[in-house]
Amino acid sequence: MAKKIKAVVKLQIEAGKANPAPPVGPALAQHGMNISEFCQKFNEASKNQTGFTIPVEVVVYEDRSYNFKLKQPLASELIKKKLGIEKGSAMPNKNKIGKITRDQLRSIAKEKMADLNTKDIEMAAKILEGTAKNMGLEIVD
Repeated sequence: MAKKIKAVVKLQIEAGKANPAPPVGPALAQHGMNISEFCQKFNEASKNQTGFTIPVEVVVYEDRSYNFKLKQPLASELIKKKLGIEKGSAMPNKNKIGKITRDQLRSIAKEKMADLNTKDIEMAAKILEGTAKNMGLEIVD
């Protein structure tokens, strides 16, 4: 028989750096989870993605057991890493901070595909194009 789900908690945690401090501790403690065990498992599972913030979905069951699923790093972080920039523009409509090619967007889209709501690489690239524009990047061919 399937376990009854008590809660689904979505968090964004820096890879390999989960600890019982906020936001992780309070978010999971209210569901009676073993937080240090979760932190250990998360850090182990995400250690090869150091430097990225990893979205994670934790499914907590009524018997206090849980499962978690790591997602791909945030689109903005993948774009920053690809272009080697620190951060996006504070005023993306006025101050452009650089350019990104459609090919670069496609390659990021391939990495991020599992988390996007499309199976079409061109649509995935379009989704990422919006993120890039919001960061103050100009899209070039």
